[in-house]
Amino acid sequence: MTIDYAKARETMVEQQVRPWEVSEPRVLDTLARLPRERFVTEVHRALAYSDLALPLGHGESMMKPVLEGRVLQALSIDAGEDVLEIGAGSGYLSACLGSLARDVVSLELHGDLAQAARGRLQTQGIGNVRIDTADVFGWDSERRFDAICVTGAVATVPARFLMWLRPGGRMFVVHGRAPAMEAALVRHADNAAGFQIESLFETELPYLIGGAPIPKFKL
Repeated sequence: MTIDYAKARETMVEQQVRPWEVSEPRVLDTLARLPRERFVTEVHRALAYSDLALPLGHGESMMKPVLEGRVLQALSIDAGEDVLEIGAGSGYLSACLGSLARDVVSLELHGDLAQAARGRLQTQGIGNVRIDTADVFGWDSERRFDAICVTGAVATVPARFLMWLRPGGRMFVVHGRAPAMEAALVRHADNAAGFQIESLFETELPYLIGGAPIPKFKL
């Protein structure tokens, strides 16, 4: 059976993403335009537009389309902004961020996932996204970003992540202990007085490696 991916993409936007309170035109246009099936492993390609988190290997997974839509809307990225993505995965969300932003730096722990994502971005002609193979908990940069997208959960928001935000910048992050995780937008106050956390919705994501809660020992 031949799948009409263009139709499937339209259905994803209209029947999954838009009903989940995603209304930002630039976000909807990006999701309607980018061929998500080109970022999915061949064995899962028929499920590219399903309401599912798809496995990528190494225990990683591709977010559901509805969650990707909510992430992009929450970050509200302008065309002149610089973005840091923590966890490139398939490269699909990286591509979406690249379509919305001026420049994107994406970190991916697993070298094979990073290489595959680079190839997909190149095939789609997306040249403003750079994927580096790096462990975010050992990575550092003097560069500051307008927006940070964290694609895996953390038990608590690491202070090192907040250091990479410009004044007035914001970060999407899922934090807490499974199954009671919360998606939040952390804003860097313009006056450098601190950070404001806005609760967005409840969800659940696999933890970043290094971001899981420390096990509690029982006597």
